[in-house]
Amino acid sequence: MSKKIGVLGCGWLGLPLATQLVADGFVVFGTTTTSEKIPELKQKGIIPFQVALSENGIDGDMEVFFFELDILVINVPPKLRGGNAENYVRKMQHLHTALKKTDLKHLIFVSSTSVYGDLEGEITEETVPEPKTESGTQLLESEALFQNDTDLEATIIRFGGLIGPDRHPVTLLSKKQNLSGGNDAINLIQLEDCIHLITTIISEGYWGEIFNGVYPDHPQKKDYYTREAQKRGLPQPEYVDEGSGRRGKVVVSKNFMEKKHTFRTPVAS
Repeated sequence: MSKKIGVLGCGWLGLPLATQLVADGFVVFGTTTTSEKIPELKQKGIIPFQVALSENGIDGDMEVFFFELDILVINVPPKLRGGNAENYVRKMQHLHTALKKTDLKHLIFVSSTSVYGDLEGEITEETVPEPKTESGTQLLESEALFQNDTDLEATIIRFGGLIGPDRHPVTLLSKKQNLSGGNDAINLIQLEDCIHLITTIISEGYWGEIFNGVYPDHPQKKDYYTREAQKRGLPQPEYVDEGSGRRGKVVVSKNFMEKKHTFRTPVAS
């Protein structure tokens, strides 16, 4: 019998992930916050559910979505910018309460390297996080919510900057001037490798662990983004000259690579 996997949040990452899991032979349940996306999920072989999480509760039939799931992937990024900032931890607490009513044992929580804050030097999964932003702080607290539940085997993935189709930070940096941190290392990962990491965790049964998800190539930001802008015909971002020597934060996917796995998709275009 095929395992049943739920993907909570079928967005930029969640939808292609769910599509790949269907291709891999799993029965896949996926959520979306809008009814307009339901037909697309059905067309891709995903059993769709309209579910919306908020700090006030859950809108949607979570009991049916959770029914007999073997694995749940939580891919719901915080929305903490602008005038509609939410309490992300409260949102995850509602989700955790709903999970306690099920027999689910295995869970993947998609987090971010923002939990490491402004730490410098080589960062591995063994590094103690020191978040500096509200997003990083709430993500770290949410990680602990699932990790500390002894009824769950929760695996945490801390992705670096996400790039892929129609998504690259150089488009936001283009034309900007007087940027700082030009000597800092990039910590990025392609969509294909995000999916590769998640599906590997599922297929190998790497439960109750922490994985950094960052491609092992860390050129300086000013060099990398200058090249990426040139390749796209975009105005180049301009960085303040800060001398040399500083590398900033270099996030290493030590756990994944020590298990003899590799990333497949370079971050350079």
